[in-house]
Order: sequence, then C-alpha cells, then structure tokens
Amino acid sequence: MHADLVVVGGGHSGCEAAAAAARLGREVVLVTLSRAHVARLSCNPAIGGLAKGQLVRELDALGGLMGRAADASCVQLRRLNTRKGLAVQGTRAQVDIDLYPQVMQELLASLPTLTVVEEEVTDLVVEDGRVAGVRLASGTHVVTPRVVLTTGTFLAGVMHCGDARTVGGRVGDGAAHALSASLRAAGLRLGRLKTGTVPRLRADTIRWDALEAQDDEPTGGFSFADVHRRLGPLTCYLTWTHPGVHDLIRANLHRSPLFTGAIEGRGPRYCPSIEDKVVRFPDRDRHLLFLEREGHDTDRVYVNGLSTSLPADVQEAMVHAIPGLEDAAILQHGYAVEYDMADPRDLDHGLQHRQLPGLFLAGQVNGTSGYEEAAVQGFVAGVSAALGTPFRLGRDEAYIGVLVDDLVTRGVGGEPYRMFTSRAEHRLLLREDNADRRLMARGRALGLVDDATWSAFAARRDAIAQVDGLLDAPLRTDADTLARFEAAGLTPPRKALTAREVLRRPDVDWDVLRRLLPDLPPLDAAVAEQVEIDAKYAGYVTMAEKRAVAAARMDGVAVPDDADWNSVPGLSSEVRERLVAARPRTLGQLGRLPGVTPAAVGIVAAWLTAQRARVRPERSVAAR
Repeated sequence: MHADLVVVGGGHSGCEAAAAAARLGREVVLVTLSRAHVARLSCNPAIGGLAKGQLVRELDALGGLMGRAADASCVQLRRLNTRKGLAVQGTRAQVDIDLYPQVMQELLASLPTLTVVEEEVTDLVVEDGRVAGVRLASGTHVVTPRVVLTTGTFLAGVMHCGDARTVGGRVGDGAAHALSASLRAAGLRLGRLKTGTVPRLRADTIRWDALEAQDDEPTGGFSFADVHRRLGPLTCYLTWTHPGVHDLIRANLHRSPLFTGAIEGRGPRYCPSIEDKVVRFPDRDRHLLFLEREGHDTDRVYVNGLSTSLPADVQEAMVHAIPGLEDAAILQHGYAVEYDMADPRDLDHGLQHRQLPGLFLAGQVNGTSGYEEAAVQGFVAGVSAALGTPFRLGRDEAYIGVLVDDLVTRGVGGEPYRMFTSRAEHRLLLREDNADRRLMARGRALGLVDDATWSAFAARRDAIAQVDGLLDAPLRTDADTLARFEAAGLTPPRKALTAREVLRRPDVDWDVLRRLLPDLPPLDAAVAEQVEIDAKYAGYVTMAEKRAVAAARMDGVAVPDDADWNSVPGLSSEVRERLVAARPRTLGQLGRLPGVTPAAVGIVAAWLTAQRARVRPERSVAAR
C-alpha cells in the first residue's frame, strides 16, 4: 500500500490532519484502532472554553472541521467570562457525545482521497535517516514519505483505578506498546504524563429537583459557516462537594495511585483530580461540580469537576455523599491514564521532527491536553506535511501560533500543556470575534475555505469597512440631536464629536447610536458587534499592535543553531542550561523561555551584535 501521507490515530488531532491533507489533494491513509471511535469524545462532552474557544474559532476560520461538528451537535452553549473584557472571553459548547463523532465521520467520508484503515501501527519505518512508511500489526507495509503521529493517550497507555491497572488508552480500547518501542529505537525522546476522567452516572438515579439549573444561551457558536444545530438544548445542573466529602477523600489518599507512587507521570495542575484539590486547597470547604448530560440518546451524566482515580468503593461513597447524588448509580468509574509523550522541543514550527524528516507529531503525544489543542496541532501538521513546508502562524496572529511556539520553544515543563489567555502576550489582538478577519484569508489561500463561507465573510468585511467610513463625520449639535441624547438618557455632548467618539461610550451600542443619529444604516448583528468593538477598543488595539511590531523585531533576530552558550560572558549557569536545552532559533524565542530574564536577553543581544561585527571585517579581508 502506498500513500502521500499516513495519519496514525483517529482522535481530534488525527481527524484535522487527515482532512486538511486530503483537501489539499494528497492521498491520505488514516490508521485507527477503531473506525467506530474516530473523533470520539473520550473525556468531557464539550468543545471550547476560555482560550480554547479562540482556538476553535481560529481553526474554523482556516478551514478546519471542529467548529462545524461542534455547532451541529451542540446541546448547550455558553459564553464564559462575560464580566471581563473581550480579550479573555470564550465560548463553550456542550455537545452530544454520539452526534459529534457522527458528524465528524460524515465530513471525513466526504473526502475522496482519504482512506480509513482499522489497524494498529506497530513500527515506524526509517530509511537513510528519514521516514519511509509504517508497518501494521497485520504485517502490511504502508509506503509513505510522511507520517503524522496523533496517538493521544495510547502510547504505552495504562489506566489506573485504585490499585487496579488496565492496559489501554481509554475504556474500551487498547494501547500501542510496540509503536512506543519503535519510536524510542528511532531516537525520539519520550516522557511520561498522566490525565484523568470522572465517574459517569445514570440520569434517572439523580435527584434533579435538588440541583441548580444552568440554562442554554441559544445564539452564537464556533463556525463562520452556516451550520445549524441538529438537536435541541439540554440543561446542565450544579452541585457542590462539602467537608464531609473531603474528609472521606483524605481518609483514603493512601489508596489513590496519585499518592502511592503507582503513577509516574505528572497530571495537569489546572485541571486537578478531586484528590489533588482537597490536598492543595485544604481551606476550601466545597468545590463546584457540573452535571452534564452526555447526549439526547444516552442516560449517562458526566460529573465535571470530579476527576478521580480513587478505588471504585471509595468513588461510590464519595458520589453518594454529594447533594442530589445520594442514590446515583455509577455507570463508569473515574480513572487516570498514564501514557508516553514525545518532547515537542524536537519539532520545528510545522511540527516536523528536526532529527527525523518526514515525521510529524500532533496532539497529546506532544504533551498537550484538550481536544482543542490537539485539533489545531493536527491541522498545522497536516497542512505542513501536505505542502512540504512549515505552515506557521505568528504569536501576534493566532492562539494557534502561541501554542505551537510554546511547545517547540519551551516544551511542556513536565506536565500536560493547556492553552490559557495569559499565555498570549497579544491577546487583545487575538479575540474570538475577529478570528475570521485575522485568518480566513490564510485559509482561503490554502484552498480550505469554501466559496459560500468566503462570500459571507467578504460581505461582512466590506460592510464593516463601509460603515467605518461613516463614523468620522462630525456630529451635529443642533437642538434635535441634543434632544435625542436626553431622550436616550445620555449626557449631551458639550463639544463637537464624531459618531465614532460617541460609540466609544460604554453605554452606547449600534442601536443606541442609530437612535441618536437616524441617518446611520441598520446593521446585521455580527457586523454591528465588530463595528462597536473596533471603535471601543481602538486605542488599546493600537498600543497592542505597536507591542506586536516590537516583538516581531525580536523574532527577526536569528540566533545561530550552534551557538556556544558557555562562551557568552555574563550569563548565569541556570540561563546557560536552559539555552542549551531549548536551542532557541531567534532572540524572541530566547526571551520567552522560562527563567531567562530581560537582563539575559540584553546580554545575548549584545553578544550577537559583537559576533556579527567580528564576522563582517573577516569577510571584508577575505574579499580583498
């Protein structure tokens, strides 16, 4: 069997990698342990969240699939952080756990150059120092010059529930031990990480009337395409732990594999197990839990916030001590998964391995956590592999650019990496609302944005530009205008203003502005939102753009790959160690490394200047 590209793994990363490469005209083989489990939601039935929503919107603007599948299967939508600024707000969708993979599988099935093979990859075939194919458990050799590895938690995966250990990457699936050994033999640096999941409860055994309801927000979504929900909304419910639950957990910590040493890999600090929460936050007398129905055609309920690997009997007692869950039946106990990951610092910005050309890695195998982080990596790797050149986004262009640059420059620091808004130094420029204006032209240039989506975007963009041209006209201060201000409950202007300056007021939106200035045209809600945001944030955005330009200058200063950091005077031993390990390619990357101080950046900048000055005279002498 031959292919232009082989994708190993059918999770969220593998789906985006395979789809992007196939849509770019490549013959793609997607190898997965289970065809039925392609795009399966192994953990929570949700897409998006803080910073994660930005990733999904960016992926959609580029032509990815996750946003479309999420919108089609959405059963509850919420906008998070609405009390804070737009730069840190995010969309989260609870999705139907059965419909989401069905929609994704339909999208993949529509691609004529994509073939799905239900098999296990056991070996990476390497010839003359580069990838030459993969070998399957059946003995079949797939010949290909490029392999995208998206193995998730399946590389040497082991599941823990108390002292019970089961081989597998998730319940119902096995693990890939042979492939892990093959990667080590090929010279990849592998580490060990851990993630976890929560108990699933039976819906008809929960006392819903004792819980607080959290309703759906019916408008909004991720995709810029015209995607409609296929299902009606489902209500989410809230409950809490309490000191009695915490005492029960503390009394059984000696039976948790997290505390007995049975688990070697580190788990995520930002999404800790309930055991970790009780230990790390002893003064907290309760922790919030969300009860989320996994879908319309299932009686399973996901207890968001109760990740655990405690023994089954302890989980039973713990769940039954929580208000509303006194009689709840557990359909699946929580468990932890320990798995192998590869050091992403060995990758370039296209996610290709630097020492093994033709091998691309994306998703949890790179030490990340989350469906969204995995999906965008898959897209980057799939496009890069298909084009034969790195598809790269800057840190000032997209959260995707921040994520990839963090991985290949800084690594994951020994624990699963999750995207946060705080990781993006240019986050005011990287909002959810403007993802299409930032990135859709890139997706269109690749050929991954369809005509209908592009036409709708172009019309929206042109409408924003047209209205923007009307906002700088001076505002009349005649008696009628001033009366309209007073009627709207607004302070009349005391000096000449423009419509843009009025729109910058916090209590003025487009509808209010039109009541003040009736000559302004009515706008589509999406266009009006962009016009308002552009006006209100203009000053801040200008400052952010200046900072982005300064950062780009730093990223434009190349650092020699063979730099001898021990010869640079003035650097501390700690900084030298970090530079040797990370091998930054630019001064900007160097400055983003943890532990590298601004003073150290200045020392390196001066050293680079001196090095260049030394080289120039030598070249001049050689020329003579």
